[in-house]
Amino acid sequence: MPSWRELLGEIQAAAGTYDVIRRKYLEQLSERTGRNTIVYYSGWLDKSHIARQYPEPFSVNDSDKNAFMTAIHGMDRSKGLDLLLHTPGGDVAAAESLVRYLRAMFDTDIRAVVPQLAMSAGTMISCACKEIVMGLHSSLGPIDPQMNGLPAHGIVEEFNRAKKDIMENQATIPLWQPIIGKYHPTLIGEAEKAITWSQSIVVDWLASGMFKECGDGEAREKAEHVVAELGDPQLTYSHARHIDFDAAEKAGLKVVALEADDDLQNDFLTVHHACMLTMSSTAAVKLIENQNGDAAIQTMNAVPGY
Repeated sequence: MPSWRELLGEIQAAAGTYDVIRRKYLEQLSERTGRNTIVYYSGWLDKSHIARQYPEPFSVNDSDKNAFMTAIHGMDRSKGLDLLLHTPGGDVAAAESLVRYLRAMFDTDIRAVVPQLAMSAGTMISCACKEIVMGLHSSLGPIDPQMNGLPAHGIVEEFNRAKKDIMENQATIPLWQPIIGKYHPTLIGEAEKAITWSQSIVVDWLASGMFKECGDGEAREKAEHVVAELGDPQLTYSHARHIDFDAAEKAGLKVVALEADDDLQNDFLTVHHACMLTMSSTAAVKLIENQNGDAAIQTMNAVPGY
């Protein structure tokens, strides 16, 4: 399989036919593994100036399911699914709905492959798979939910800290009043529910998928340990924290080293590079495509002023 430079040269020699070259290597990858293969790629890194202002198209959202329905239609589902993920994450409800659909199609015979980054809801989707293939350059992210850009854990912690400070010393009321006064009446309850929701579905996915062979009791114990490691901001410190192979394995996830099979590593990375070149050199902001060339490619023109 070609390197990044060789792949770019091949695309240029083919008059910039990104789709043709990408699909050729995606088909070859599927032939090697004998499994269905879908790439789920976001261009948020290459188009960060647009993604900051318009994050929705780059994120996991409900419209993605239509693209997956197109990609899965006609597949021999007995072959399982390899899902190549490169995403900043997104809406928890959309991720939950997508996982339910994928499991309805492939049961738990789904393998997540993370060539570079699968953050937040992308990590949650990965946890719904039977194993996660990661390289030395791959990263997952914390699964602590965000609310309008604010961490739900942070909202609850700040409120509890304010309550504790005020109970211990009422002189702190003027300090906390302008901060807590910005909270709308249901914010704390919504934040608590968001935390419970995100953690409970990932525990269920892990227990019924990655750890199901352990038996119900042990599977749930393992799942709860993983969620505690990935969902506690006291351990991860930041929602942007990158969790590499070693950290993911230490957290208890069933991860497989991409480097364990040189040929397969080359195949996965060639597809990854082809997808990334598509994102960096075209108007594509999201790509969902299977080994047969069935694709949904969302595009977005440059935002005025950039």
